[in-house]
Amino acid sequence: MPTTHRSYAGYVALGDSFTEGMCDDLLPDGHYRGWADRVASALAAERADGDFRYANLAVRGKLIGQIHDEQLAPAAAMGADLVTLAGGLNDVLRPGCDIERVEQLLGDCARELRAGGATVVMFTSTDPTRRMAGSGRLLPTILRMKAFVQELGRQDGFAVVDLFSAPCFDDRRLWAEDRLHLSPEGHRRVAEGVLEALGRPAAFDWRAPLPVAAPPGRTERLRADARWLRTHLGPWVGRRLTGRSSGDGRPPKRAELLPYSQES
Repeated sequence: MPTTHRSYAGYVALGDSFTEGMCDDLLPDGHYRGWADRVASALAAERADGDFRYANLAVRGKLIGQIHDEQLAPAAAMGADLVTLAGGLNDVLRPGCDIERVEQLLGDCARELRAGGATVVMFTSTDPTRRMAGSGRLLPTILRMKAFVQELGRQDGFAVVDLFSAPCFDDRRLWAEDRLHLSPEGHRRVAEGVLEALGRPAAFDWRAPLPVAAPPGRTERLRADARWLRTHLGPWVGRRLTGRSSGDGRPPKRAELLPYSQES
């Protein structure tokens, strides 16, 4: 259920590339900014005392079992009063996904974080079938995950950002060239969705479609498809076949709950 507007002193983000911020603008330290950083900046600006702390434990490529085993205990120990939790989609993308196990682990994470007193924000996945050919096989599992997350969201202390029902995410301009990660505009809209779920007044309609633009020509589409196959899909398939992940050996970008200002 939506939360009331309250001030938060600490925020921890858990998840995979979605929460790490892949394909948003780059920060001076070389990390991607991402919607979670944008949320942290907005919440830090609300603190008159300047006392706001932020950690982001998300790492690209992580499966829900890795999020559970590697991120849950450190996040719970930080004792932040706000947590965002997004995970399971990397599992869904893989053949033979055990959706019951995904739900069990995601639910365990959510309940343990909530038991520590934190407000827990979760997400439904966008609908890939409205923008990616061949993704229809994923829809039954994505719909099941959507129902699972929304059921959790009805409990006290939880909030859900429903990306599935937002028509703006059908637009390829909200996605990076790899078609899997959000563009800067996509991250901006997710951040606004989180702030709205936390009871903040809307700065803009984050669900609204972008202004109509002329569709790309056939030649441009074919070139873009070929570049995507060569640059993004091929390496992704290669990692799946060899059991590797883009996040192997990569540490979180903000592993500790440290002071954070809107200028950070």
